[in-house]
Amino acid sequence: MEEKRRCFSLSQNKFLQHWCAILFISSLAILPLTQSFNYGKALSKSLLYFESQRSGRLPYNQRVTWRHHSGLTDGLEQGVDLVGGYYDAGDNVKFGLPMAFTITMLSWGVIEYGDEISSAGEYTHALEAIKWGTDYFIKAHTHPNVLWVEVGDGDTDHYCWQRPEDMTTSRQAYKVDEKNPGSDVAGETAAAMAAASIVFRKTNPHYSHLLLQHAEQLFEFGDKFRGKYDESVWVVKGYYPSVSGFKDELLWAALWLYKATDKEDYLRYALEKANEFGGINWAITEFSWDVKFPALQIIASMLLTEENHREMEFKLVFEQYRSKAEYYLCACLNKNNGSNVNRTPAGLLYIRQWNNMQYVSNAAFLLTVYSDYLRASNQRLRCDRGKVGPEEVLLFARSQADYILGANPMGMSYLVGYGSRYPQRMHHRGASIESYKENKGFIGCTQGYDYWYPRNDPNPNVVVGALVGGPDQMDRFSDDRKNFMQTEACTYNTASLVGVLAKLHGVEEEDGYLNIPLLASS
Repeated sequence: MEEKRRCFSLSQNKFLQHWCAILFISSLAILPLTQSFNYGKALSKSLLYFESQRSGRLPYNQRVTWRHHSGLTDGLEQGVDLVGGYYDAGDNVKFGLPMAFTITMLSWGVIEYGDEISSAGEYTHALEAIKWGTDYFIKAHTHPNVLWVEVGDGDTDHYCWQRPEDMTTSRQAYKVDEKNPGSDVAGETAAAMAAASIVFRKTNPHYSHLLLQHAEQLFEFGDKFRGKYDESVWVVKGYYPSVSGFKDELLWAALWLYKATDKEDYLRYALEKANEFGGINWAITEFSWDVKFPALQIIASMLLTEENHREMEFKLVFEQYRSKAEYYLCACLNKNNGSNVNRTPAGLLYIRQWNNMQYVSNAAFLLTVYSDYLRASNQRLRCDRGKVGPEEVLLFARSQADYILGANPMGMSYLVGYGSRYPQRMHHRGASIESYKENKGFIGCTQGYDYWYPRNDPNPNVVVGALVGGPDQMDRFSDDRKNFMQTEACTYNTASLVGVLAKLHGVEEEDGYLNIPLLASS
């Protein structure tokens, strides 16, 4: 009720008071105002999650102690060192495309909200999470035109339910090269290393320069030898196929390389190829590890206001990028006359049944970043149903974060380990089996499926900070290990959420409670 009183007191006429009442009533549908969340604590837990997903030899300062070394012979059969990196989800395969996307989004979050992450005492952990991925990419990029993009095999891995410390499944490694191209995975890895190079520019300039070298080589490789990686690495088709193709990743990589190097050639590439590669043609309502169009459109549109680009020959292309970016953002806000993103009855963005939370966290991040851009440039988002101010954009992003943290009909935090009620039976091999620290005895492939997988008991290990797939289109959720569409978590779910939580933590520290300044300025 305090938010309502503050809004009314700051509004001096009946129209504004009526508007405050509408905002207050409508917010009840998605944001129980009696609930408040500690975004700083949620941020800390989200960064801890990446330690649960580490592959390789764990460091001395590993905080997730139920995990132990794993995958120590990765790449050995192929004569290359591929030890390290991340397992993507609840299995034990290292998939290069979603891993690279995870690092790109973590890096972008640190670039935008490094100060807020620092104020939460998590800056070092954020950099460690990024570097665990980029160290692996350096190993995987063994030649300018060779990138190892997968270790393990999803098919054989899914026959077993084993801790990563006990793996007996195939650890065959797969690569893309000149004869077997993979422009999408090369482009995303280039984007990840370019974005990370910005993160490390001040704290580790030598490492930053090394990442940039790899990023530029990978972009050149992906652009020169074009092709979809799932046509070269067939085993990935059933798990992370490149449905959108590789053109979005090449545009995405070019923009990140421009941001990292300030070289006009990269910007010109993104502008000259904008039409041919679909950057200014595709109006998309999904941003994911596969589909990069909305995010690259947003980055390009934000460059439009920079002084040195205002009178460029490509101003029309910038405007077209902006139009498509606005389409995505307005779709999330339900402000398009045509296609909008579906929502559950309680207000959660809903794209599809399988792991829907990835789209939610990605959308919340893009909305958060764009709200800052609108505020800094003194603009409003142009939608079919009217212009939207930065405050309203951020408020909606916050509604999605709050839903994740517990403001939902189930009263469930979908960020594992946060709050008093969260999923106890994640679809996660390592979490569901007694930890290696407690039981160093070997647990076999079928033993895991026979005993640990079907148990009704909660997982013995909590994967703190994991963002699970989440509820269905009616806000229903079943906490069942077999219900992998809802209870499995992925690194790229949490990666985007890190930036959102950092922003909300910063606003909370500065303004006390987010709704007060937002309602007042609407």
